[in-house]
Amino acid sequence: MSGQRKTPQARDRTIGAQLRAVRLEQTTLNLEAAAHAVGWSPATLSRTENGKRHITSEDVSAVLAVYGVPVAQRDELIESARAGAQAGWWSRPLPGVVPDLGTLASYESTATALTDWSLAVVPGLLQTERYAAGFMLADGAVQKDVETRWMARLRRQQVLPRVDYVAFIHETALRTPFGGVDALKEQLAHLLEASHRGRGVRIVREHVPHRALLHSWLMLHFPQAATVLHVELYRSGLFLHDSEVRVYEDVRSELDDLALSGAESRSMIGRLLEGL
Repeated sequence: MSGQRKTPQARDRTIGAQLRAVRLEQTTLNLEAAAHAVGWSPATLSRTENGKRHITSEDVSAVLAVYGVPVAQRDELIESARAGAQAGWWSRPLPGVVPDLGTLASYESTATALTDWSLAVVPGLLQTERYAAGFMLADGAVQKDVETRWMARLRRQQVLPRVDYVAFIHETALRTPFGGVDALKEQLAHLLEASHRGRGVRIVREHVPHRALLHSWLMLHFPQAATVLHVELYRSGLFLHDSEVRVYEDVRSELDDLALSGAESRSMIGRLLEGL
């Protein structure tokens, strides 16, 4: 295939998982034999099955032809790959927005559940405009890029009505007035509203020692692919997969035990709001 291969997206993990399932359930081929039959290296097929390589409809056609799957099943999977390749808003570069955001948005668009853990700032999926702008400026963004970055964040928030979302938020984040006191008031009121609308908002109190204090992260769950974890860095992001995610699943369980309940969290947010 000519040209530079695209960065892998969320749909590639789903397609890769489907191809792996076909190989294991409908053939007797191990990874090495299957790769040889397709004309790929074992590493390429492994990366394809794990969604770490962009998968074209031509790739799917070549693999399924070797596997000898029924025509109807093959056509369905090829069409699924072709449809999944349709560009979303995140596929276009945006000024002032880091490229990694596109990959994150594509993952969020196909996830069925999201878990946020945020230490020092309210998670982006729950931010209000003034609070977000205040944080972006404090983070070094130039004013002309703030509106574009906010629109990208607002588009990401559109996934919330259809996913199972829980945000574990450290108490410190509720006390830092990005954008000023009025912006923080608006943000806290928005958290209360989000909680009442069924979003999971769970507060972790200050001065409670635990290993989650190391850094913030976002965990993404998918119906047909393994869980992915995103760690936001300064001006970039890092995606963790497979065995790297397992320890964070343990940490998530610990946060579930440590955090205040939804009702207790709402009560605490309300008290903070009244004190401003």
